[in-house]
This record gives sequence, structure tokens and C-alpha cells, in this order.
Amino acid sequence: MKALRWHGVKDLRLEKIEEPRPNQGQVKIKVEWCGICGSDLHEYTAGPIFIPAQAPHPLTGEQAPIVMGHEFSGQVVEVGEGVTRFQAGDRVVVEPIYACGHCEACKQGRYNLCDQMGFLGLAGGGGGFSEYVTAAENMVHSIPDAISYEQGALVEPSAVALHAVRQSKLKVGDTAAVFGAGPIGLLVIEALKASGASDIYVVELSAERKAKAAELGAIVIDPTEYDVVSEIHSRTAGGVHVAYEVTGVPKVLQQAMDTTRIGGELMIVSIFEQEAPIQPNSIVMKERTVNGIIGYRDVFPAVISLMEKGFFPAEKLVTKRISLDEVVDHGFEALLKEKNQVKILVKAE
Repeated sequence: MKALRWHGVKDLRLEKIEEPRPNQGQVKIKVEWCGICGSDLHEYTAGPIFIPAQAPHPLTGEQAPIVMGHEFSGQVVEVGEGVTRFQAGDRVVVEPIYACGHCEACKQGRYNLCDQMGFLGLAGGGGGFSEYVTAAENMVHSIPDAISYEQGALVEPSAVALHAVRQSKLKVGDTAAVFGAGPIGLLVIEALKASGASDIYVVELSAERKAKAAELGAIVIDPTEYDVVSEIHSRTAGGVHVAYEVTGVPKVLQQAMDTTRIGGELMIVSIFEQEAPIQPNSIVMKERTVNGIIGYRDVFPAVISLMEKGFFPAEKLVTKRISLDEVVDHGFEALLKEKNQVKILVKAE
């Protein structure tokens, strides 16, 4: 079958590899759509970050080259021995986190913080940028007929956004600021709406992404037109309750912190490629808190339920659909060059 494999920085190859077979407890899925994630893009431009390049991953036993893609939907075509929850024809998405099950984080149920945590599509085990993939039964979630396969491909990134909001101190009626209106930033807006936030401010440079944020109901602030900190403080009588940093740009971190009110919170959602300076006194003098999240845990069912109610709409978030043959030039490279792109979905065929 065709599969996109990471060999190194700026070295993604569409190759022919053996079609997987489901082992005991596994489900084989025909991939329908797979989204290109910001993490995928980081691996393409500056990896390896999550990809095991120098040694095999402790949970998968695999190392580069590995098949990429972890935001995907598809249809079950075969099940391995012992699988009871799924059968051929079921429509599904995969929660692609690998966890050891016995470290302290796993014992606490915080499997996304596992000492050996990895992602299917980044740490081995196959990936969504292929025609077929296998996954353990406990990683698979059913999606109802009301949710399209395109919508299903947004469940994984939407889970990141919902987890970020759930882990923050935000309460119904609170104000929030989102720095960055890329795919995850836009999904954070949706998660904030679902969680009962009142005014949601979005700081973004791109005209296209500003328009998307406004379409979703956010109040957009262009940092080239305003002093963002002063503007948000004046509009909120002292700052927002929670600011979400979703750019990964070092200089934005302090700015996001400073937009929060006394006792406010900075939630870091980005993966940073470089160190980011922050002034500790801005935390101490206002008794603010700083938090961060990685991935998600126990939120896929909630995301799917919210999608049935109209949240995280694919029709407003997907800007391009391409084939697997086009994934590098019209997918990864397009996201680097075309600032109007938000979420690109890849059809696995």
C-alpha cells in the first residue's frame, strides 16, 4: 500500500510498504481522511521531536523511517482475535496515544503524561497518511452516522483544544484570550464556546485566519494595529481570566501572560521549538498561574458528542482537501507558504 514516511527533516517519502494485518486485540482500518497537524509540520521542518530517530521507541519498538499521520477517520475492514467492540463496516476514529500502563502517570489515569508516551503516526505503529492502519481496540472510538469522515478527522485536534480548556481554570461566563488562530487556536475558540466563555479575544496576524476566528464568533485583535496587552486590559476591565498560547512563538508567551487579570492563568498549548523567556515577576506580583497540556485524555467521547451538536464544524475549518499523492507539495509545503490555509485534509486512496 501507499504510505508517507518520515526519513528526516524535509525528507518525507511516499512509498510502497506492506499492508498491515491486525494482531490479537487490534482493528484494521481503511483510512478515509487524515489531517496534517502542526506537530507533523514541526517534524517536517525541525524534527525529530516526537519521532524516534536515534533508537527504537520503547513502546512500539520502531524508529525512523515511520509512517506519519495521527488525525484520521476511517472504516473498520477487519478485526483481530479477541476484538469484541468492533466489526467490519464500523465508522471510527483513533485516539492515537501510546502509554505503558504502569508508570506513575498511568497509575493515576493520566496516560497522556506517561513516561514513555508516544503517538501512533509519530512513534511508529503505522499512521493515517496511508491506505490502511491497525490500532489496538482500546484506542478506537465509534462515530455516529451524523458525523462525516471529514468531521471525524477533526476529532483528534479538537480533543487537544477541549482538554486545554478543561484543564484551565475557566468558568462559565469568564473571558478568554487565544493567541494564534491556526487550526488548534480555532478549535480552542470552539471549545471555549462549548464551555460557556463569554468574550473570546483572538490575537492573530493573518487576514484569512482573522476572518475564520471572527466567523466563529471571536473578537479579533491585530497586533500590528494595537498594543495587545493594553487593548485587552481596557476591553476587559483588567485582563482576561485565562489566556491560551497557541503560536509556539517565544516572544508571544510573555505577552499572553500579561493579558491576564490579577489571579489569571496562562495555559500553554503549543509545542515550542526554542526556549521562550518569561519574567517570573509577572507571575509573582499578580499571583497568576501557568499551566500546560500535552495531547488529551478521556475527552474523545465528549468531543464526538459536541460535534453532533454542531461544535468544531469541518465546513468552517477545512480549507483544502488533497490526495495522498499530493501530500508533500500541496500539503506540508502549502502550510508553510500559504498563510490562508488552516486545516488541510488528505484523502487516503
